Amino acid sequence: MLHLEHFSNGWVTPVLAFFISFIGSVLGLRCAVRARTAQPAIGWLVAAAVALGGAGIWVMHFTAMLGFTIDGTSIRYDMPMTLLSAAIAIVVVLAGLAIVVRGHREAIALPLGGAVTGLGVAAMHYLGMAAMNSGASMEYGVGLVLLSLVIAVVAATAALWFMLHVQGWGNTIGAGLIMAVAVCGMHYTGMAAMSAHHTDHHGTPEGAAPVELLTPLLTTVALVVVGLVVLVGVAELEVRSIAVAGPAPEPEDIGTLTTDPATLALSGRQWPRQPLD
Repeated sequence: MLHLEHFSNGWVTPVLAFFISFIGSVLGLRCAVRARTAQPAIGWLVAAAVALGGAGIWVMHFTAMLGFTIDGTSIRYDMPMTLLSAAIAIVVVLAGLAIVVRGHREAIALPLGGAVTGLGVAAMHYLGMAAMNSGASMEYGVGLVLLSLVIAVVAATAALWFMLHVQGWGNTIGAGLIMAVAVCGMHYTGMAAMSAHHTDHHGTPEGAAPVELLTPLLTTVALVVVGLVVLVGVAELEVRSIAVAGPAPEPEDIGTLTTDPATLALSGRQWPRQPLD
């Protein structure tokens, strides 16, 4: 059996993975809050899915994998399968959000959406692991795999519950911390279920090295996160400005308008001009 190292870079990769998951979770929750009241909601749902599924889950997974090594082997990634795992993460989160937002009964929609999202996230994780080429034979312990599935479903259900009930930035940050712990816990539980064995394969496996993916990954993540921060920030400012300004005044009944200059001056309305002959 080969030795697996999950923290080859020390605590840098797990801490960075947790931070990315936290940022993605907070942005996803804020976008989801907007989706609850927006008409139509699809734009905010897509933004929430990209933030939570893309950054909060998939990018966290790949960041954590930068610290994963197998003694005596080189690790490469199958790019089409890796990108497919990213798409799955975003799509399943979007499906779960849509089920909960459009569902009329929370008691049914919440567990259904949580199950769809959680199992999809687990599928993303294990598909991402299948995209890893090392020349070693990989096996998984059934018990820890099942535990990782349970953690994924519970974490997804909790995320959707937070989306429905969390109000305010303080609660959102607390929820983001809980979600980041759950997502990272699911990842490392799934990794602990894996073991590797020698095979007859020799030489460098096919695919892209993790370092080769680091620059495009960081660039994409930075652009997406900055775009979402701007989007959420603008929406928050609009909500605050509306709250400060108060509701718009009701339109005046045309029949009650007066043409007296003094009354018009006190009310702030303009003196209507007389039509030209």
